Amino acid sequence: MSTLPTTFDPLAVAVDWLDACRSGDLEALGDLYDEEATQECDREYSILVGREAIVSYWGPRMERRSGSAFTLDDLAPTSFGVQVDYRDDKGEAARIHFHFSYLGKILHTSCRPRWRYAA
Repeated sequence: MSTLPTTFDPLAVAVDWLDACRSGDLEALGDLYDEEATQECDREYSILVGREAIVSYWGPRMERRSGSAFTLDDLAPTSFGVQVDYRDDKGEAARIHFHFSYLGKILHTSCRPRWRYAA
């Protein structure tokens, strides 16, 4: 018999992501991602493929994080996942969009400075 989850809380996964980044816990961060996850980051104009590459990207940012880094400003469900406004590793306003697999793992993220969304 399968033990696959039938439901998950995407908002809780997003909060767990912030918690892992804030605490510098690379193992916990990696556990949140699907093995084949992708990430687009507008800050460095990068596209990453695979859990290992994504964890490697966040590792140095977690090590040099400012005191206000990875704090939550706003959290909202969207039709495709979750949108999180937060403070990046430098304490600057950023936004990240999470898309999830049916198993509740992060399948794709896209992040950019929040000012790019200003109207």
